Amino acid sequence: MQAGIIGLGLIGGSMGLALRKSEGFTRIIGHDVNALHCQQALLLGLVDECVDFEQILKCDVIFIATPLDAIISILQSIDSLPSTTTIIDLGGAKEQIIRAVPEQIRKNFIAAHPMSGTENYGPNAALEGLFYNKIVILADLENSGELQVALAKQIFNDIGMRIIKMSAKEHDRHVAFISHLPHVISFALANTVLSQEEPQNILALIGGGFKDMSRIAKSSPIMWRDVFAQNKQNLLDSIECFGKEMIYAETLIKEERWEDLIEWMKRANSLHEFM
Repeated sequence: MQAGIIGLGLIGGSMGLALRKSEGFTRIIGHDVNALHCQQALLLGLVDECVDFEQILKCDVIFIATPLDAIISILQSIDSLPSTTTIIDLGGAKEQIIRAVPEQIRKNFIAAHPMSGTENYGPNAALEGLFYNKIVILADLENSGELQVALAKQIFNDIGMRIIKMSAKEHDRHVAFISHLPHVISFALANTVLSQEEPQNILALIGGGFKDMSRIAKSSPIMWRDVFAQNKQNLLDSIECFGKEMIYAETLIKEERWEDLIEWMKRANSLHEFM
C-alpha cells in the first residue's frame, strides 16, 4: 500500500516516521503548501517524495495533519474517492470537521486524534516513537466504512497506539479540559510574566515550576487558534470552571483560611492517583 501525508510538521512528519518503522506501506509520499517544509521532510527522511495534491489523492491511505481550518478546506475540495481509499484526519477537535466532510466521501473518512505531541512544530520537530504507547481517539466510527475502520485500527495498532472510541461530542468536551484548557493557561501564564518582568529577570529567576507550566506556550499559534475556534464553547466552559477555582483559591488566601487551602490542595493532589 501507499500512504500520503498532507501537512509535514510535527504530527505529519512523526506519522511518516512511524509508518516507515511499521513496514505496513511500500511507499510514503507527502504534500505541504510550504516548499521549505517539503525540502526539510525529504532531508529528514519523513517521506519518500513530495508530490502535488492530486497525486496524494491516489494513495491507499491519506493522513491530514494540517491546522484544523485547513483540514476542513482539504476535505471539502475532494469530490470523490475510490471506495477502497481511507482518509484519516489527525486534528485536535472533531465535531466541526466531521460535520464538514462531504457526504460522498463520508464512508472513506476516519476522524482520529492522537493524544501525543510536543510544544515544537514544523518538520524538524518530528520524532520517531512520538505515537508509541499513546492513546488515539477514534470518533463517530459508525458512519465510516467497515474497510476504513478495520484499516485505521490496524494502522494505529501497528504503530503502537492504544485505541479509544467515542462520539465527537464527547471527545471535544473531554479534550477541552485535558488539552485545550492547559494550553490557554500556559499562554496566559507566559503573557502574565512577560507583562510584569524584564527579560533579564525572567532568565535569571525562573525555576522548574515555571518552565514546566510555560513549556507548551511555545506551541504553534496558528494551530491552536484553529483548535480554540473549532471547540469554542467547550473551551469557554472549561475556562469558566478554571476561573471559579482561581477565585476560590484567591478567596482562601485573602481570608487567610490556611486549613481550607490545605484541603483544596490535597484534593488536587488526588488527581495523580488516576495518572
